[in-house]
Amino acid sequence: MHDFECPVKLTAEVIGGKWKPLILFYLEDKTRRFSELQRLIPISTKKMLTKHLRELERDGIVHRNVFAEVPPRVEYSLTRHGHSLRPILVLMSNWGKKHRARYGAAKAPNRTAPRKSPVHPLRPAGVDSRHYAARI
Repeated sequence: MHDFECPVKLTAEVIGGKWKPLILFYLEDKTRRFSELQRLIPISTKKMLTKHLRELERDGIVHRNVFAEVPPRVEYSLTRHGHSLRPILVLMSNWGKKHRARYGAAKAPNRTAPRKSPVHPLRPAGVDSRHYAARI
C-alpha cells in the first residue's frame, strides 16, 4: 500500500503535529478566541499556533470566524467534519489517562528550559565561550 493510500497516515497528517491534538481538544466543546487558545497552550508560539490553526482550517476541521470590529476579533470552532474526530480524541484522552496512571508523568525532557552550551574541556566552568575565546 502506498503512503498516500494509507488512511492512518492521512489521519496523522491532518490531526498530527505538536499542538493540533490540543487545539482540537480545546475546541471540542466550545468556540474559542485566538488569545484564549494561546493561554490554554502557553508553550506554543504564536507562529506555530497560527500555522496549525490555518492547516486545520484548510483541511476543513476548524472554522475561522473573523468579526469586522476594531480591534479585530477572531474565533475558532470545529466544523461538522471536525466534530467527527470526537471519538478519536476521546480514545486519545482515555489512553493518556491510563498511560499516566501506569507510568506516571511523561519522561520526556523539559523542552521549554534553555539548553546549556556544551562545556569545553579547557574552559573553566561558568565562563561564556564568546568571552573565553577572546581572552586566549
